[in-house]
Amino acid sequence: MKKLILASISIALLYACVPPADSNQATAPQEIGVQISDKGEKTALYGGDMAAVSLWETYIKAHNERDLETIAALNAEAIKGTQAHMAFLTTWFKQANPTWTTKFLITNMYTDKEGKVQQWITSGHDVTLTVEGKEVKVNQVHDALVVDGKIKLFTVNERVLLPEEEAKEGAKEMTQE
Repeated sequence: MKKLILASISIALLYACVPPADSNQATAPQEIGVQISDKGEKTALYGGDMAAVSLWETYIKAHNERDLETIAALNAEAIKGTQAHMAFLTTWFKQANPTWTTKFLITNMYTDKEGKVQQWITSGHDVTLTVEGKEVKVNQVHDALVVDGKIKLFTVNERVLLPEEEAKEGAKEMTQE
């Protein structure tokens, strides 16, 4: 009887260690949404490369540190106007003293009609600015196209936070400390 129990346990352990037959097959990427063209055509979006998150975090950190050299180095060579971008930032940093606090980072990708993979990073930030000597808080959402580990282009959507939103954020931060 002891031998039968021991054999049964041994077989159960061996069976538990064998991976399922399909475990060596690659899983299909998870569709997370759609990209919609101006013509209304939908293209599947998939979770993207997490390296884009790291790149964008470095880009935002360089902005907070006023590190124009790093910002310029992270811009793709294809960006027209990197010098104009650096000139704008130099003036803006002096005038508005912006500081970004990252709230979320999402990466996604899709394959365009030419078969080229488009890698994007979407991020949300609370930004503190000085405008006419007063502190103003805004919320920004960025969408950036990453090509060969560089920022090729980005858009910024911004809205001013209402005083009650600022108070709510401050209360949240105090309770989390």
